[in-house]
Amino acid sequence: MATESSNSPRAEGAGAELKIFLLPNLLTAGNLFCGFLALTLIVGADINNPGAFGPTIRNAILFIILACVFDLLDGRVARFGGQDSPFGREFDSLADIISFGAAPAFLVHRVVLHDVFEKHPEIGWFIASVYLICGAFRLARFNCLAAAGSGGGRDFLGFPIPAAAGTVASITLFLLWLDDRGWLDERFAKTPWRYVLPVIMVFLSFMMVSEVKYPSFKSLDWRAKRPFPKMVAIILAAAFLFIAQKQILPVVLPLIFTAYLISGFIRPRLSRKIVHEIEEEDEDEQPTA
Repeated sequence: MATESSNSPRAEGAGAELKIFLLPNLLTAGNLFCGFLALTLIVGADINNPGAFGPTIRNAILFIILACVFDLLDGRVARFGGQDSPFGREFDSLADIISFGAAPAFLVHRVVLHDVFEKHPEIGWFIASVYLICGAFRLARFNCLAAAGSGGGRDFLGFPIPAAAGTVASITLFLLWLDDRGWLDERFAKTPWRYVLPVIMVFLSFMMVSEVKYPSFKSLDWRAKRPFPKMVAIILAAAFLFIAQKQILPVVLPLIFTAYLISGFIRPRLSRKIVHEIEEEDEDEQPTA
């Protein structure tokens, strides 16, 4: 009779306590759910029905953006409550590959690549698959660095996949916004501008697996005191975006994600004095015990 060896999965898990915290993983599940809804909308969108195709794709984009919000919150909630765990990290990566890997790849292929490379559809699928594969590599590298104890610093190594998905989704939303206003006519499909989004997608694929560092904002203290005028400005800005979201978001979101993408190239050129002053300002605003 065969006996269990010490290398068997059951033996490895014996005596180990698997920590699963409710709230952070519930937010991660929300991320995964939004990614699944985005995928179903993209696949089910009828491209032969322009009246329904546009609104369906917009809803899919909003679900991808909402998944970014869930992804932003789950890690903050876990660290805020001291509930960071290996299970949460793995679950988060599995959700990310759906919401920020597969969903944006399907989105760009359905909206842009399918038409741009109509005569050579394999090129469109290749570009979308490169983005997905690079996103998976980026997540795997992050998990390996985190397991080795070198992935939890203040910087991300490579462009984060949620930010890449947000960039792709927001630019697609901006193109739909232009099309609704008649600024994109049939001639657009015959100009070199039609290759902008495919080129951006390839560039984002490269940036995800690059060694360019991006701020993770993990050191941002949400409990720190903020000056009253700054808090009022933040609240008014959030309210304005919520009220005028249909007119503002298609323009503001691409600017935000593009600024974050460019920041990876600008930060190394900033003087340490400027960075140090910003950090000191944050420390001064933190409540003292």
